[in-house]
Amino acid sequence: MVRLLTKDDFSDIYFKFKQKGVNFLLGKLHFSGRSRTRNTFSYDGVTVAEWYVVPAVKQRWNRLITGDSDIIYEDFLLQQIFIDRTGMSLLSLGSGGCNHELKLASGSVFSEITCVDIAQGQLDVAAEKAKSQDGSKMRFVCADARTFLKQQKAKFDVVLFNASLHHFDHVDDLIKNQIYPILFPGGYLIINEYVGPNRLQFPAVQLAAINDALQLAPKQFRTIYGTSVVKNRFCGFGLLRMLLADPSECVDSAAILPAIHATFQTVVERPFGGNILMGALKNIAHHFVSDDSETQSVLKAMSDAEDQYIAENPSDFMFGVYQKAR
Repeated sequence: MVRLLTKDDFSDIYFKFKQKGVNFLLGKLHFSGRSRTRNTFSYDGVTVAEWYVVPAVKQRWNRLITGDSDIIYEDFLLQQIFIDRTGMSLLSLGSGGCNHELKLASGSVFSEITCVDIAQGQLDVAAEKAKSQDGSKMRFVCADARTFLKQQKAKFDVVLFNASLHHFDHVDDLIKNQIYPILFPGGYLIINEYVGPNRLQFPAVQLAAINDALQLAPKQFRTIYGTSVVKNRFCGFGLLRMLLADPSECVDSAAILPAIHATFQTVVERPFGGNILMGALKNIAHHFVSDDSETQSVLKAMSDAEDQYIAENPSDFMFGVYQKAR
């Protein structure tokens, strides 16, 4: 069911002002959709109220992806998937600040890593970070990914999408006609991605499960960051809000897995949820960064609710390693 507007769309304007400031909101008033997208990815402030800042949530991802809460997926790739490989080339599309790519640059598995993003500021930050390690293997390109692909004559051993593929439209064409051809035979496509409903249009059963999980948190855990407002309900995202905020957000996300499965062989595929926690913790995640017993008990109850949901429904987030035929 498509929702054009929700109550959360209006309240979030105020919350974003409190959390990110007026300049971030003004950037959303640009007529150009591309400019609104660039504004989203150029934002370099600290977001402390979203689920991905919670240490226990990150450990949960690690456990579901690698089998160990202390092993990140980059180490899993280096130490298990590519343990006997050296001198590989990697292309990361929509790399942002390149934190994942810089981690993959350690060791001898990759000798060349090309990072492509539309936000020059993010790449500049990454280039500074690269100076503290072997930056000679890193290449930073500020460009539109599709334009880069059309002009690209080189081939790569690995193409990586980390939280970026869900910003591409016409995913089936992208995977089959632009990604597949630039990989060497036997090359790999790696994703760490949102693969759920387009435009975050969650079904009613998912919204109900999110709100059930939200009620597992006592009132003091539900005060929205930067305000005294208590979060009592998650209403979801309206389509108009999605288009205005960032026209690229989850534009064709539901097509990601079908397109990959039709083109590549699956090596590893690990669902890591997000169906419940992303919505339930939105704007209140700062309450859950503490490791005290009460906080962790509440978070575990909410995580258990997510486990129960994804046991019967497709995961909204997926880590996957896929291979091109040799």
